Amino acid sequence: MIRVDAFLVAIAVASALGVVGSQHQARKLYAELEREQTRMHGLEVEWDQLQLEQSTWAAHARVEKIARERLGMRVPPSGQLFSVEVAQ
Repeated sequence: MIRVDAFLVAIAVASALGVVGSQHQARKLYAELEREQTRMHGLEVEWDQLQLEQSTWAAHARVEKIARERLGMRVPPSGQLFSVEVAQ
């Protein structure tokens, strides 16, 4: 009878240790998930800012202004414009 009781106690202790270990692992994984979600949110904000910055830098009016002021470019007269069609 003592052996059966000792066996049951050992199984109960092993089961309790398993529960504690699995809860600890679950908490660690949840904390890691929270960190990664926070990081993901920060990266999404940064991506939105970069897209806005790219659209600002690539705006047609800005490119045209730089072409005129820095590069001295101008729109060619209508007689110098040629249209090229691509055969398909």
